[in-house]
Amino acid sequence: MHKDSVFLRQATLTDIDALEQLLNRCYRQTAGWTNEADLIGGIRTTAEALTNIINDPKHYFFVYPKTSTGTRNGDETGELLACIAVDITVDADLSKKAYIGMFAVLPELQGQGIGHEILQAAEIFASHHLQSQGQPSRLTMSILSHRPELLAYYERRGYQLNGNKMPFPNDGNNGEPKREDLELLELEKVTNA
Repeated sequence: MHKDSVFLRQATLTDIDALEQLLNRCYRQTAGWTNEADLIGGIRTTAEALTNIINDPKHYFFVYPKTSTGTRNGDETGELLACIAVDITVDADLSKKAYIGMFAVLPELQGQGIGHEILQAAEIFASHHLQSQGQPSRLTMSILSHRPELLAYYERRGYQLNGNKMPFPNDGNNGEPKREDLELLELEKVTNA
């Protein structure tokens, strides 16, 4: 835990340029251990897609802004150090679940515990949001196949493969897969808190 815990706030439309740079850098360039550059080419997201997410009332997109003092009390510089999104959905049986995605930390800050804190904050937010139903919270996310180190990271945090998978969407909106066998694997974590 950092001496000054990370400060997350909800993303606004003024964050779109910085979010687009952060996500495309973290997912598509070769720096950092979370990049997908060897599996997917092209961009990770667009300004249009980010605008749609931010404007969607069931989506909560959180950003960790850089500040002039390095604490929540400083003025924001316009640079984003990390982000994470929580999408609240309702299944056919009317149970709610939260999908966690768009999770990125600047490569030079990876390995310092920031990602752990941000993921934990998103999980707590989602759990509190879902607890209004009085049932355990179902948190889901998807990762690319062929990423055993990423799977291990999430398994250490209580997520498990649930058997759901789908081919990587080859629609040009998420980059171009470099492997024909690339899939998205769904992970799930159930919490009571």
